[in-house]
Amino acid sequence: MSNPEYDAVVVGSGPNGLAAAIELQQAGLSVLLLEGSQQLGGGLRTAELTLPGFHHDVCSAIHPLAAGSPFLQTLPLAQYGLEYITPAVAAAHPFDDGSAAAVLTSLPDTARRLGTDEQAYRQLLEPLVTAWPGLVQDVLAPLQVPRHPLDMARFGLSALQPATWLTKRFQTKEARGLFAGMAAHAIQPLSNLTTSAIGLVLLTAAHRRGWPLPKGGSQAIADALVAHFRALGGTIETGTYVSSLKQLPAAKAVLFDVTPAQLLQIAGHGLSAVYQWQLRRYRYGMGVFKVDWALDGPIPFTAEECRQAGTVHLGATLEEIDASEAAASRGAHPERPFVLLAQQSLFDATRAPAGQHTAWAYCHVPNGSTVDMTDAIEQQVERFAPGFRDRIIGRHTLTTRQLEAYNPNYVGGDINGGLLDVTQLFTRPALRASPYRTSQPGLYLCSSATPPGGGVHGMCGYHAARQALHDVFQLKASSLYQEG
Repeated sequence: MSNPEYDAVVVGSGPNGLAAAIELQQAGLSVLLLEGSQQLGGGLRTAELTLPGFHHDVCSAIHPLAAGSPFLQTLPLAQYGLEYITPAVAAAHPFDDGSAAAVLTSLPDTARRLGTDEQAYRQLLEPLVTAWPGLVQDVLAPLQVPRHPLDMARFGLSALQPATWLTKRFQTKEARGLFAGMAAHAIQPLSNLTTSAIGLVLLTAAHRRGWPLPKGGSQAIADALVAHFRALGGTIETGTYVSSLKQLPAAKAVLFDVTPAQLLQIAGHGLSAVYQWQLRRYRYGMGVFKVDWALDGPIPFTAEECRQAGTVHLGATLEEIDASEAAASRGAHPERPFVLLAQQSLFDATRAPAGQHTAWAYCHVPNGSTVDMTDAIEQQVERFAPGFRDRIIGRHTLTTRQLEAYNPNYVGGDINGGLLDVTQLFTRPALRASPYRTSQPGLYLCSSATPPGGGVHGMCGYHAARQALHDVFQLKASSLYQEG
């Protein structure tokens, strides 16, 4: 293109699209960001889903990886109103006897609560927590020669294990259940290789910075990113759903914050036959069924730890969580699903009218499921918080199909942008020298379908932008990874 309108175009305004656009604009390029919806943010959106005055996070809610993201930390987002609130208890995990395990920012205090597993927990987590400032650059990156090989090897020896293996080092139901709940964020059977990785990352993040939530809702993260991009001189167009390359203005580089399914639709005719074949083989994982509630009071959890936690994992034992995830993976709908629940209004008074509250929860279901899991989810909450249903004054649900209609990147309700198993961990979406390059020069993928995968951290977009800067513009972006 001899006279491009823009140096680069970014399609999609999720956290990765916004990160890519900012990185390119910071390098001195002219960047256009296109978003199909009228509202920017992708999974970072907040809305009055139930009743007026009740502000619910439509998708992502709690943000340990956003607060600790190597790229997002470099941006002056607080200048644009972003404020994180960090609950003293990052996550709680209740049991049927009324007790609960809890993850505090303090690793020693968390370990002490695990009784006979105190030392085992400390031996597993302390080296990772200590090494994390350097280790994060290898964990949240594409496959590469590690900058800190010894620390990465230590992490990898544990992270590659199935969660069902790693938990054998624990003796108590509390430690085993707690880790199972963390590992279940992988959205796959706990017997799969690498399911320990997400559990280790989330626990390490909790012990480094806690699990914060943005004041006012997840939309606040998107709003701050958008404001910074505009302050840098970036251009944004909403209501422009891209289904063909013909819709795009002339540009030297185009970065897509979409999954392989959409990329094939938009640019498939220009991609090589081998790359198209690889994209068609890309696998999506389980979907989610989500419920938001408006409540006339806080959730009456039996365990005190749960009443103080921003996040609560409902599934009790390792065995129950393992069975739930395995069932959903093979196409069934468990009677007792593992439920991930957030109660942001306990810590953020802007989320609900005075004296009232919001709650946010989802469970994993087969990809594309249309089954209503409301009753099963509410039974799980009621199990650990008797009287919960009496406090519900409003309810909003999303099936996997409705989630995909809301955000096409959630194919079949898969919020991770594709299955994050061992075969797609570093090679997503295809086995290539760079996972961000497509087979067509100048076209890049920057979504969670590239490493390091799902989560609000912006690192997929950052790495894709760096690749484009190198390939197309012969520019070298400044490194995020300055020691100390």
